[in-house]
Amino acid sequence: MFATFESILPIFLLIVAGNLLRRVPLVDQRAWTGLEQLGFWFLYPALLFVTIVNADFSRLSLNTIFFTMAGAFVIVTALALSLWPLLSRTNLVAHSEFSTVFQSTIRWNGFMAFAVAQKLFPPEGLAVVALMMAAIIIPINIASISVIVKFAQSKANWSSIAAKMATNPLVLASLAAILIRAQPFGFYEPLNQTLDLVGRAALGMGLIAIGAGLRPADLFRPRFAIWLPVFTKLIAYPVIMIGLAIALGLEGPQLLYLSLCAAVPTAMNGYLLARQLGGDAELYAAITTMQTLVSFFSIPAVLAIATYLAGA
Repeated sequence: MFATFESILPIFLLIVAGNLLRRVPLVDQRAWTGLEQLGFWFLYPALLFVTIVNADFSRLSLNTIFFTMAGAFVIVTALALSLWPLLSRTNLVAHSEFSTVFQSTIRWNGFMAFAVAQKLFPPEGLAVVALMMAAIIIPINIASISVIVKFAQSKANWSSIAAKMATNPLVLASLAAILIRAQPFGFYEPLNQTLDLVGRAALGMGLIAIGAGLRPADLFRPRFAIWLPVFTKLIAYPVIMIGLAIALGLEGPQLLYLSLCAAVPTAMNGYLLARQLGGDAELYAAITTMQTLVSFFSIPAVLAIATYLAGA
């Protein structure tokens, strides 16, 4: 476990560096918005594309992996929704807060998972992360939008939302990679190397951007609405993913890859969605900060348990 902790320490140091850089007057504050846009429209799609194109899936149980991913997502989504009657009766979470609790339970930071997988796993570990990102990005957004709209009592322009999801650069990059793999000829190597360089840059830049978006001051105002998604995302989700994977017969390294996908904290893009549709965006920022801090310790623990169960 300590070896894993040391292996992912550079990842968290980059996150800390991003937060510190955001606070010092060395970089124009407008540059951070530009970095986020560059990552969303170019760096992250390039990383996802080149990972899927070059991945060796021959040693992966793809059908079982897909069933495990989908099943864990459905179970966690149902679990999060089932908590609302109890939370509303006990007033532990306000009506306006629940959509953020829900979002921060089902979303996961795929680019942090990429960074950890690159440090700890062979290329097929990156492939599993890429597959999970490609497979559940649309279901996650549909579920998130539906719950935010219901609890914020706002209206969503579903045709506009559908158009945005259909043109999401991560979705398009995934589809393009699948189409390239289906062709009888290989991907043009100089272009492949170019996108590989872009993908490598995406990881470091992405971690710095994650850190820049965190708000450490929120850690000093903890409440139940913050701690609940820390438990459901960082503990319950990995337990469900690992349990389902074992039940479906997955073992060895593949169990570790899926456990990592479940163990990473929530993604910051849910903050923008909450702000646009009337959810509690400030709470989302606080939860993201708390989850990221706790995951520094919980990810090594989850991977250690998964390693033991996988017999790896």
